[in-house]
Amino acid sequence: MTAQGLLVGLIDFALTLCVLGMVAIGASFLLLVGRFLYDQLRGIGDGSKAAPPLAEADLPHVVLQIPVFNEPRVVEGALRAACALDWPKDRLHIQLLDDSTDETTERAAEIIAELRAAGSDVTHVRREDRSGFKAGACAAGLALDNSPFVAMLDVDFRPPADWLRRAIPVIVADPKAGFVQARCEFANYRKNWLTRVQGLILDAHFMIEQRTRANLGWLFQFNGTGGIWRRAAIDSVGGWQDYSLTEDLDLTIRTALAGWHGRFISEPAIPGQMPEGMRDWRRQQRRWSNGFIQVAQRTIGPLWNAPWSLANRISSISLVLHQVFFPLCAGAIIFIILGILARGLSASAYVPLFALIFVMATSVVIGMTLPPYLALKRGSVWRYIATMAMLPPLFIYLAVANAPKIIQTARGRQEHFKRTPKKEH
Repeated sequence: MTAQGLLVGLIDFALTLCVLGMVAIGASFLLLVGRFLYDQLRGIGDGSKAAPPLAEADLPHVVLQIPVFNEPRVVEGALRAACALDWPKDRLHIQLLDDSTDETTERAAEIIAELRAAGSDVTHVRREDRSGFKAGACAAGLALDNSPFVAMLDVDFRPPADWLRRAIPVIVADPKAGFVQARCEFANYRKNWLTRVQGLILDAHFMIEQRTRANLGWLFQFNGTGGIWRRAAIDSVGGWQDYSLTEDLDLTIRTALAGWHGRFISEPAIPGQMPEGMRDWRRQQRRWSNGFIQVAQRTIGPLWNAPWSLANRISSISLVLHQVFFPLCAGAIIFIILGILARGLSASAYVPLFALIFVMATSVVIGMTLPPYLALKRGSVWRYIATMAMLPPLFIYLAVANAPKIIQTARGRQEHFKRTPKKEH
């Protein structure tokens, strides 16, 4: 074999590995799409109406945690929305977990004084340092309260007044439910082309991935906001851990391995915000990707050895590994370019591969995004087509931009939490 032939063979082998990995990830999403459509045909929904309302005397104590760091423009709205929840004031304990170093703290103190004077139980929790980031703040708040249920909201989310009334009965009725996760809506969905693209992705995540996994009894993640934890589940695994940028995924997996499971409800949805600029979105996606890799390194072994069905174990591992798509995609691009160069600028050998990638990508994108788009009545078909067409190039961009950081994280580099700026709408 000539040196050129050997080089081409090595490039094609590496390319094949990348493509097989992407196909496996794509196939896992197509399985979820198929099951979602099957559930739709059979009229199977989710847990939104699974439990009867609780009598007034049976409403439990709930601590609502709102972590915040240097977000003065949204902290007032978060506090007022929390105090407007339809829940007995003597059984709703609101904690603003404030690690801020700017005017947020002063602004929050003013609002909290006003709300406390009106009868709401609001505590302003401050720490000497920001150690552990969000996980550290949540742990500090839990040390001050012993309520049996822990509701969590990011500072830009505005729950409807009946959120607790409809979500708490679901977790109360299921003694092994560690958490209940609500679907998230986004108030700035139609702000620009980037928010519309994110809307497609997040609707797919909640309506298809989260709901279907929950219906199957598979592992699905707590999203860090719009959810309620059973305090006993958190305590049973030793509380929050701060080694990862996705502390919510880590807690989800540890409680699942301890025998707890999650419940998902589509209604009521909790409105929040999504990044409106490319830089902020890329930073958010990078944080999520790196966090998933950090969690995967610690949990793949325990998940494989869990006393679950093979399907559940494989689906759980695919959940924590799906961010590997980005370095795989970046690698495929690099190896295709190298292969074309090694073949004297001829791309004919890769035509079947291009066809496979196109069919798989189109199937996954349309399968994951079109059903939620239609179900939630997001807009016209033409608007969907225009928005959907932007997804593949954006994912390629993310792959190229984030893959180096993901690889560095896999090799042990520590990342610092960088918040996504929000503003009131």
